[in-house]
Amino acid sequence: MPYKFTFDLSKVPRVLFTEIATVSYQKGMHKSLLDRLQRIVIKFRIQEATGLNLSDAIVLLQDFIDLQAVNMIERNKFLQTKKRAVFLPHCSRKYLDSRCKAVFNADIPSYSCSHCSYDCQVNQSSQLAKEKGYDVFIVPGGSCIPKILKSTHYEGIVGVACGEEIKMFRPFLSGMGLAVNRYL
Repeated sequence: MPYKFTFDLSKVPRVLFTEIATVSYQKGMHKSLLDRLQRIVIKFRIQEATGLNLSDAIVLLQDFIDLQAVNMIERNKFLQTKKRAVFLPHCSRKYLDSRCKAVFNADIPSYSCSHCSYDCQVNQSSQLAKEKGYDVFIVPGGSCIPKILKSTHYEGIVGVACGEEIKMFRPFLSGMGLAVNRYL
């Protein structure tokens, strides 16, 4: 895990991130806002809600603001796409040992969920995505994504990953001209 900490965002209102991103992009202050996050983190008590120290809470909020802003900008383009894929991180599986019955296909490279555990996040997410017509890839790491995208033409993708993984692949994805939504 790229972050040196764990966190629980269930107590932080999601509207906070949307509002910050919207206002900052409308006012053209997105980049300067990232430098002022300490006051925002303290004001909204993000470190208390997440259990993080101040510097980790700032990093987390920076990632959320950045991703939320990009998602808002790309949303209309994404909604117009027809052929879509979802990339889920394999580390979201309920079990990361032999209890998980997912099968790895090195040619793709992706796991195929065997739906062995009802309360597994990957199981639930992949079923929902397939119901909505998305192709689902459960990847062991971001380095697998370029191989998949180069072999299959998608108009839009949803990527679920930690902030560091998403930042690492943003240039690659932007160069492909895809409509992309990203989630931490």
